[in-house]
Amino acid sequence: MTRRRAPLAARRLAVDRLAALPEHRRQMFLARLDRWWGDLAAGVRGAYADAADETCLRLVGLAADAYAQRDDDLHDLDLRRMLDPAWFQSPAMLGYAAYADRFARDLRGVADEVDYLRELGVTYLHLMPLLAPREGDNDGGYAVADYRTVRADLGTVEDLRALAGTLRAGGISLVVDLVLNHVAREHEWARLAREGSARHRAYFHVFDDRTGPDAYERTLVDVFPQFAPGSFTWDDELAGWVWTTFNSWQWDLNWANPDVLVEMADVVLFLANLGVEVVRLDAIAFLWKRLGTWCRNEPEVHAITQALRALARIACPALAFKAEAIVGPDDLVQYLGVGAHAGRVSDLAYHNSLMVQVWSMLAAQDVRLAAHALRRLPAAPAGTAWITYVRCHDDIGWAIDDADAAAVGLDPYLHRTFLSDWYSGAFPGSPARGLVFQLNPETGDRRISGTAATLVGLPAARAAGDQVWIDEALARLRLAHAVVLGWGGVPVLWSGDELGQGDDEAWADEPGHEADNRWAHRPRLDRAAAARRHDPTSVEGRLFGDLVHLARVRAALPQLDASVPAQVLEPDDPGVLVVLHEHPTGPLVAVHNVTSSWRRFPGWRWRAVGLDDAVDALTDERIRPGDDDQVWLAPLSVRWLVGSAPGSPG
Repeated sequence: MTRRRAPLAARRLAVDRLAALPEHRRQMFLARLDRWWGDLAAGVRGAYADAADETCLRLVGLAADAYAQRDDDLHDLDLRRMLDPAWFQSPAMLGYAAYADRFARDLRGVADEVDYLRELGVTYLHLMPLLAPREGDNDGGYAVADYRTVRADLGTVEDLRALAGTLRAGGISLVVDLVLNHVAREHEWARLAREGSARHRAYFHVFDDRTGPDAYERTLVDVFPQFAPGSFTWDDELAGWVWTTFNSWQWDLNWANPDVLVEMADVVLFLANLGVEVVRLDAIAFLWKRLGTWCRNEPEVHAITQALRALARIACPALAFKAEAIVGPDDLVQYLGVGAHAGRVSDLAYHNSLMVQVWSMLAAQDVRLAAHALRRLPAAPAGTAWITYVRCHDDIGWAIDDADAAAVGLDPYLHRTFLSDWYSGAFPGSPARGLVFQLNPETGDRRISGTAATLVGLPAARAAGDQVWIDEALARLRLAHAVVLGWGGVPVLWSGDELGQGDDEAWADEPGHEADNRWAHRPRLDRAAAARRHDPTSVEGRLFGDLVHLARVRAALPQLDASVPAQVLEPDDPGVLVVLHEHPTGPLVAVHNVTSSWRRFPGWRWRAVGLDDAVDALTDERIRPGDDDQVWLAPLSVRWLVGSAPGSPG
């Protein structure tokens, strides 16, 4: 079957824009344009049927201009990524996420910490919002006032370009947030709309009276019910009600307007040409608004993503897309592409369900809910990968499906209540000291803030000087990270978790943070603690050493490539989670005891999948069952069982 070429008008436009380039560069662009034209056109038609042809040509013009301006080393990276499109699926991938200023003061400071990151094994660095936000409260940087300017205290655009180059030379891919759903009220587009520009007013959802907002509000769900109830804000200068899903000063963009797609496509190409290798598509689930729905996960979202991804494949194929879609289990896999969008939307997506189930298992000391829910979730589609994580910058919302809970005999409301009680320390005997975030008085829903260490009670244990409690907290952290690193995909560590940092006790003292206790789990990296990471007797040294060891062993195991699905086996002990990875070189069976007691694991379970002679890859210990064909698992322990010792990674 012959692949359809791009239409003559698109090819002519590209040739005109690229006239100054060498012939081989022009031919490369045209070859990629032909290859990805079908995906581009289908994506645009899926959202903008009435303006598809014109919009496609506008996008091709942007792609050609960006390609012509792209640096030689980025063209080289494009070629390498085209030859190895599965680069991000490697088991050697390890991510680290941080606010640049809280990790290392500014962008130049981050460049100075490359050795620290490499020591940990990091190959993927996500720097939280660093584009210029509005002044004052800005939702942690997610209220962007200028997509083409770096936050002044962090540096300049040229500092960002230089950092990307330094990281790239060190084998680390730079990840940057792109806020798609909204802009700050102070953004130029919003300012022009307030000044009377009809073109820019159409960039937003604006209503003259409450008729439209009231109709939409009947099915919308508040994101921040405590400090930003409702989804619309009256603006005197605009003389209208503007859609504001998150905060009154974050104006939702009208993605039904193709001008918005073109504007944001230009921003994507701008970031790629700075050397950004992954863009995190923030709040992507909210892009498309449809009356009578809750305006999330609409099909046009995936069409838009397909168009943007195809555009990147034409102009800058080294760029990967990551969907920030914190949605229910049934909707999650769609952001990696299913049906007509398979292989055509985001390359990466957050596995929010895994994170939720890890914390649920640790609190309940029971794996049955996790096993059922994770078994029901489809595997990541071919050519994609999950982002797995124990903690991130955000709160933890208990996204547990009612049917999943009911299937294992749990009342979903009561289980979510238990988890909020446990992790806020309200449940008797809980070691956790998390903070309640966004109590919804109508539903009783509560989310939780707190660092990973806080949620296992480590800071409180250290303050009490209780070594038993400290040891158990460290075991919980190691187990949680082992689940995440042993799942496949790209595991990402949140800054400070590698050192067991607790909450920032002064989180409310900074202007704009007073009402948002998520800042408690975004502490500045403790440099004194980092200096203790090489002391194996210190808490920091034990944690840092555990993570380095997990990452090194993981890198040598082909079974943990993201292309190998994680299969959760039916538990025969409610306290033991068993995950199978089947690979041509042999299977890997990850066994996790989530309880505080010794548990037994039968030898037939690993022999049944082809492991006649099992070795724990984490210790190189040969596993020998007793006379009763059982192996004893220590409390809060993990074993990665393979057919032979993995050896040392190269």
